[in-house]
Amino acid sequence: MTVIDPDTQASWVPEAEEQDDAEDMPLSMRLSIADTLTLGNATCGFMAVYFTTTGILIPHLTGSDESGMARHSAATAVILMLMAAVFDLFDGLVARKLRSSPMGAELDNLSDLISFGLAPAYFVLVYGMVADDAHQRVSALAAIVVLLAVVLRLARFSCVTLKDGMFQGMPSPFGALTVVSIVLLELPFVPTLLAIIGVAWLMVSRVEYPKPRGVLAVAMLSWIVAAMGLLAAWAFDAPGGQLLLQTGCALQVVLGAVIPLFATARRVNTFRDNRREARAAQLP
Repeated sequence: MTVIDPDTQASWVPEAEEQDDAEDMPLSMRLSIADTLTLGNATCGFMAVYFTTTGILIPHLTGSDESGMARHSAATAVILMLMAAVFDLFDGLVARKLRSSPMGAELDNLSDLISFGLAPAYFVLVYGMVADDAHQRVSALAAIVVLLAVVLRLARFSCVTLKDGMFQGMPSPFGALTVVSIVLLELPFVPTLLAIIGVAWLMVSRVEYPKPRGVLAVAMLSWIVAAMGLLAAWAFDAPGGQLLLQTGCALQVVLGAVIPLFATARRVNTFRDNRREARAAQLP
């Protein structure tokens, strides 16, 4: 309601009505706590690209021999991807406990594309430019494969409804960390390339992966914190830091390979059990 002051002929709106107008703001313009965590995910992904560029690529192009700086920057970039995974883990938990805005799902996909698509793909690209035995154009192709795999996986996640508690295909945060672990292992170029393409295929495959909830979420968070510690030890050249890092990366790669085997074995056993029950039902 608008009131006219008889002395000044000026109109004013009661404070209560102003508050009502604020409450009438479209829901699509309001950010929830979960959305803020999702934006933290995107920020970490962008900063990972920044440190990969300024600390690894630019020193290589300018002929700098500061290997310590490159090691610190690589560790920082990967730690930022790990932090993005933490944000991605908690924004889902917070959204389920509190609420999420109508933009939540879109923000989550866009942030995941930056942190778990662009950032690891760029890491692979830079690896192909700075590694002694790598081939730049082939590495660029592998980076494109990783990026497109994440794009396809996120698009499919938005369109396909799956049974509760399961992902179809390797989750993009897990895939991104596995790709980065493969690069940090410093294997020969061909095995590295094949392993990266294999991870990209797993992300778009139909292999089922459990969602990180409950005990699994705690285990995932603990693993991320441990990985950060390994990266910090490697970055500061701690005694045995290189061995610890390679051990952690190897465990990540092995875990990425073992989960599909267990999932495939479980599907085969389920299929056999269903056939056995069907045959038993047909018996007189």
